[in-house]
Amino acid sequence: MYKSNMRLLNFFKQRRSPNNWLANDRQFNKLYPRHIAMLSRPHWTPMAVAKAASGFLAEPGKKILDVGSGVGKFCLVAAALHKDTSFYGIEQRMNLFHFAQEARDKLQLKNVQFIHGNITETDFKNFDHFYFYNSFYENLSHVDKIDNDISFSQERFDLYTAHLFNKLAVLPEGTKLVTYHAHREQIPNTYNLVRQEFDNKLEYWTKYA
Repeated sequence: MYKSNMRLLNFFKQRRSPNNWLANDRQFNKLYPRHIAMLSRPHWTPMAVAKAASGFLAEPGKKILDVGSGVGKFCLVAAALHKDTSFYGIEQRMNLFHFAQEARDKLQLKNVQFIHGNITETDFKNFDHFYFYNSFYENLSHVDKIDNDISFSQERFDLYTAHLFNKLAVLPEGTKLVTYHAHREQIPNTYNLVRQEFDNKLEYWTKYA
């Protein structure tokens, strides 16, 4: 009876374990309400992409910023894999910001923080390296929206693209950047393309000047 109870206890411990949520995308989505989980495929970073991107960006003691972090998937996966690196996510939707915080608490991660705000209010110089899954796409007319809580327009896409470009352009040599589904006009020509993966949709960059 004792051994049977111990096996049962270990089973439930394993189910609650933070590492269990990181097994695959399906498991990770269980961190969120169903309506948020259903947005995973078109809007949240795939698990394999998060693991690959964070492997390039992570360095001991460095600060990594996810531009448009949504429900925090990239930051959470990255923080769980790289405990000696700090990950930050900036997200303008309050509800997504709260979902990210709740997921962080469930995963018991100490090296990740989420910021409620807009990219235009963010000082990139406070961070060392950057991840960008093109969060501006929602402003294009043919793209599915997460919700209708914010305004969308081609003008906003152009504004955010120019803002990102200008922010990246003044960062120091050696800055690392990983983009997923990004446009080349969003990346200053002072960034060298190191390699591509996932049908060339995931791109690794390093600033050389």
